[in-house]
Amino acid sequence: MKRFVALYLALDASTSTLAKVAALKRYLADAPARDAAWAIYLLAGGTPRRAVPTAELRALACEAAALPEWLFEAGYAVTGDLAEAIAYVLPDPEDRLDEPLADWMENRILPLRALDARARREAVLAAWRGLSADERFMFVKLVGGGFRVGVSKLLVQRALAEWSGRDAAGIAQRMMGYTDIDTPPTAERFQALLTEDVSGSRGGQPYPFFLAHALPGEPAASLGARGDWLAEWKYDGIRAQVVKRDGQVWIWSRGEELVTERFPEVAAAASTWPDGTVVDGELLAWLPGEAEPAPFALLQKRIGRTKLSKAILAEAPVRLLAYDLLESDGVDRRGEPMHLRRARLEQLGIATSPLLDAGEWTDLAAARAQSRERRVEGLMLKHRESPYGIGRTGNAWWKWKIAPLSVDAVLIYAQAGHGRRANLYTDYSFAVWNRAPRDAAEAEAALDATGGELALVPFAKAYSGLTDEEIKRVDRVIRQTTIEKFGPVRRVRPSLVFELGFEGIQASTRHKSGIAVRFPRMLRIRDDKPLHEADTLDSLRALMEIPTHGGEVADE
Repeated sequence: MKRFVALYLALDASTSTLAKVAALKRYLADAPARDAAWAIYLLAGGTPRRAVPTAELRALACEAAALPEWLFEAGYAVTGDLAEAIAYVLPDPEDRLDEPLADWMENRILPLRALDARARREAVLAAWRGLSADERFMFVKLVGGGFRVGVSKLLVQRALAEWSGRDAAGIAQRMMGYTDIDTPPTAERFQALLTEDVSGSRGGQPYPFFLAHALPGEPAASLGARGDWLAEWKYDGIRAQVVKRDGQVWIWSRGEELVTERFPEVAAAASTWPDGTVVDGELLAWLPGEAEPAPFALLQKRIGRTKLSKAILAEAPVRLLAYDLLESDGVDRRGEPMHLRRARLEQLGIATSPLLDAGEWTDLAAARAQSRERRVEGLMLKHRESPYGIGRTGNAWWKWKIAPLSVDAVLIYAQAGHGRRANLYTDYSFAVWNRAPRDAAEAEAALDATGGELALVPFAKAYSGLTDEEIKRVDRVIRQTTIEKFGPVRRVRPSLVFELGFEGIQASTRHKSGIAVRFPRMLRIRDDKPLHEADTLDSLRALMEIPTHGGEVADE
C-alpha cells in the first residue's frame, strides 16, 4: 500500500506527462506482479464497487476523532473531499500496517461489502489505526468508490510499453476488458498484458475503440475532396462492440463494461453471425415499424433497470446499428481500408449505418441540417482509406455535430468542487422564469417574494464550460450574494445569467420544472443580458420534442 500511495501522490503532484510516465515506470520496476496488476487496474479506470457507504464513513470518522458531526461537516465543506477530511481528523496511528496493495484489496477492502455493519465498523477502525494520513486518504478513496487520479488509460499503456519494451498497440489491445468490474486483476492477467502475441483477440476480448475528433469549422476548408470521405449519421445511443467467437456472443460498451445480459435481443441476433466476427456499432432503442431510432430517453429508461422484465423489453426494444467490421473469419481486419471493411460488413447482412450519397460538401451540409428531425447528433466523416486505429489518434475520423440546443438561465445554487477546486464554487444549479417578467422591476420584486405568481424554476445542473478565471470570478459573486446555506450548498441571490447548452431535452415527471436536459454545460456568461430577459419554461418547451412513447430522461 505504501508504494501505491507514493505513486498516487507523485501522479497527483505533476501535470507533466513525462513525469507521470516516469513515476509509473519506477513503480512497476519494484512492484510484485500482484500489486502491479491492481495498480494498473485502478489507474486505467477500474472501479471496485463501493464497500462502505459514505454516510457510514462520516459517522465512523466522527467517532474515531471524537468530533461532533457539525465540526466534521464544517471541515468537509472546506476541503471538499471526504477522504481528505477523514484522513486528517483521525488521531495518529497506533500501529503500522505494512501490507502489499493486493493484500489490502483482496483481504481487507473487497470483503467489506459482505460484512454486517458491526464487523465492517471494526474492520474500518482497525485499518485507520494502522495507517498514516496519506494511506488513510487512499483507503477511504478505495472503500468509498471515489478513487480518481489524473492519468489516462493511454498514459498507463504508454508507461507499460516503455517499461516492458513491448509494443504499445499490442498492450492497448490486450488491456481491453482488463478493468471489467466483475473480473478482479491477478498476477497472471498482468503478465498476459506483456505477452508478445498480438495476432488477435481470443475468447470474448474486444479491440480498442477508435475515436473521432470534433471537426473544427467546415469540412470543405480542412478535409479536401468530398469523394475521399464516407459520411454517416451520428446516432445517439451506446457505442458498443459485439464479439462472436466459439459459438458465444459478448457485448462490450466503450467503457469496457461487459453488458451482454442487458441486451438479450442483440446477443440473440449476433448468435447467427459466423464465428470470428467482431462488429463496432451503436446500441439504439428502436420501436417496431419506425423509420428512425427512438430518442435516447427511451434507451436510458431501459439501461437504468437492474432487471429486464418482459414489459420493459417490449417497451424499449434495442437493436445494433453497425458502423465497422473489425474481425471476420477470425481475421483482424482493422488494417484494411475503411471502404473495404464496409463492403465486408454489408456482405454479412448485418444492419449497417447507411452512407449518405450527398455529392458535394454543400449537399452534405444540407443533409446535416436535418439531424434533429432524424434524432441524430450530426454526421460522422471517415476517410475511405483509413484503417481502424486505437483511441483518438490521427485525422481519419471526424464528428461533425450540430450546434447544441441552448437557453439563457439564471444561477440560483452553487456547491464547491473537488480536488484542486475544493475551495471554489464550481457546481451550479440553474433556473428559468415560470413566465416572462414584464420588466426589470417585476423580476427584482419576485426575488424577494415567497409563493408569488412570478418565480424562477430550477431545471438543470452544470459544472463544465468555464475557464479557471471565469470560475474564480463566479466564485467571488457566489460568496458575495449567498442568502442561505444547506450543508455544502449555497443559495444565492440571482444576479448572473448564463447561456446553457445541452444535447437533448425531454419531459420528466421527476423534476419540478417538468423538463430534464442531457449533458448540460455552460457556453458563456451573459453579461449582456439582464436578469428579467432570461428564458422561461415556455422557451424550454419550445425546444422540447415530446416522445410518443412517454419516456423520460434524467439530468446527466
